[in-house]
Amino acid sequence: MADGVEVLSVHEAVGIASSYVGEIPTLVVNGEVSGFRGPNRRSGHCYFSLKDSESSMDAIVWRGVYESSGVVLKDGLQVQMTGSFSVYKNSGRLSFVAKRLEVAGEGALRQKVAELARKLEREGLMDVSRKRPVPKFCSRIVVVTSLSGSVIDDVKRTLARRNPLVRIQVAGCMVQGPGAERTIIRALGIAAAAKPDAILLVRGGGSFEDLMTFNDEALARAVAACSVPVVTGIGHEPDTSICDMVSDMRCSTPTAAAEAVAPSIDMLERTINERAGRLRKVARDSMGTLSDGNQMMGERMARAFSVSFARHEAYVDSLASRKCLSTPLWMVQNRQDQLNQTEDRLHAALPRGLAAKAAEVDLSARRLRGVSGWLLEPFRSIVARSAGTLDALSPLKVLSRGYSIAKGPDGRVLSSIDSVERGDSLSVVLADGEIRATVNGKTSK
Repeated sequence: MADGVEVLSVHEAVGIASSYVGEIPTLVVNGEVSGFRGPNRRSGHCYFSLKDSESSMDAIVWRGVYESSGVVLKDGLQVQMTGSFSVYKNSGRLSFVAKRLEVAGEGALRQKVAELARKLEREGLMDVSRKRPVPKFCSRIVVVTSLSGSVIDDVKRTLARRNPLVRIQVAGCMVQGPGAERTIIRALGIAAAAKPDAILLVRGGGSFEDLMTFNDEALARAVAACSVPVVTGIGHEPDTSICDMVSDMRCSTPTAAAEAVAPSIDMLERTINERAGRLRKVARDSMGTLSDGNQMMGERMARAFSVSFARHEAYVDSLASRKCLSTPLWMVQNRQDQLNQTEDRLHAALPRGLAAKAAEVDLSARRLRGVSGWLLEPFRSIVARSAGTLDALSPLKVLSRGYSIAKGPDGRVLSSIDSVERGDSLSVVLADGEIRATVNGKTSK
């Protein structure tokens, strides 16, 4: 302790400072980003300075806060940070740590516009394939704009100067301020109901905030859904609104929009003259081509006819040289001679063939008679023995030796006394006949 003051280590001093800083409540700070070199490659955290015209302080945005904010940090960007101070104990450095990060002022508006643009782009409202073609020569135009400004007068003068034949209608609306979006949507509906060739949605220049009406989501969807092609001319050259992005044609100014839908009379005249000249040339070329084609076709037809005639003439000559056509009786006589010759050959050959076949038959018969005796002799003895065996086994042969066969009432041969009952009628077969008998009794062996 020196002079009654406690001596502290650096660590202790930093700890005291940190405890006092920790008592500072959450703050909301606006400032400009400076010294930003992108998120840390390893951690993803952001380190930079936040400054205004008089002071500067170190700022930290943790990775999770940065990614959830949707803000793209860069030098010069005005941001609004909600957070608190913190002292880093290793270095004693004071930093403002953000819990929430937003774009400040006009930057916040631009951030919202960018988010809406990305949303509508994902839905396909900005696809070129979705946009309707604007007619090259419009004869009826409806202008949607404020009736009190100079824009409508500029558009009328431009259309009258370039092409006085174009008919103009105006659907008045508000172009900025509360509720302006609803009046523009209503005016677009009135304009579309008139079924013009195109609708001009225009307004003069202004600040970014003044043009925010044309960054409204409902209005942008109404422009995209309009049944008539919409040409926008909003603000000046650098200004691009959401309505410009979803319209069918975007022009840099209201005057440029009027010029886009009304080609000048001089240009129309040049276009008509050029097309008339092309038509005349096509007609001349077509007539020349047709004439040349007719001549070539005639020559080809003549050659084809000549070749075909010569071919048929040669064919007729060849037919005339055939005897079947020149002397048809000769063909009949020739065929008759051939038939007569065939008949003579048959008469001469038939007796010889029959005699040869008869000799072959006689020879075969003699051979068959010669061998049939000794071929059949073994079979004769076999048949005699088989006949004797069959005769010995025949029931009739047994009957001739004094035996008989008894048959029951149903005609079946009886082999047991159990097959009949007393009073049944029997048939007794003997060698020379049959006896009818009745069962009077049964005796078992």
